[in-house]
Amino acid sequence: MIRSFRPEDREHIYNMLCRTEQFNQDDVNVAMELIDIAVSLPSQRDYNIFVCEEEKILGYHCTGRRPLTDGVFDLYWIVADPRAGKKGIGTQLLRHAEEFVKSENGRLMLAETSSRDIYEGTRNFYLKNNYDLLAEIKHFYSEGESLMVFGKYFRLN
Repeated sequence: MIRSFRPEDREHIYNMLCRTEQFNQDDVNVAMELIDIAVSLPSQRDYNIFVCEEEKILGYHCTGRRPLTDGVFDLYWIVADPRAGKKGIGTQLLRHAEEFVKSENGRLMLAETSSRDIYEGTRNFYLKNNYDLLAEIKHFYSEGESLMVFGKYFRLN
């Protein structure tokens, strides 16, 4: 079941992020900044957070409209708990994020990731789910580490 985030989910998400081998503490801190904005400003609409839960939280996504666009959304975070195994949680969350974007009249969703080898599975996940590599900015995060921007169009005006 996928449902809207509740403030009491914060600690579970923090622990899940800490268990995810791709993320260092800086990554976790950035993800938690968005969670904390959602907790402290429940009426905000920039960061829409949903959790996948089956007795416990198995993953989450954070999606929001990109400012100054007419229907472009960012998939800021999508994380499946590494303890949950290969149950298709990431795919369920991605489908939910896509449906959310469409329900908000979105036409394009973007997902950014790194070129580091540890993110190969993430890049393949997007490709497997019919996302295109729209841009690569070399030496973005650091020398030798590129920003990879994947996207999926739902409609064109």
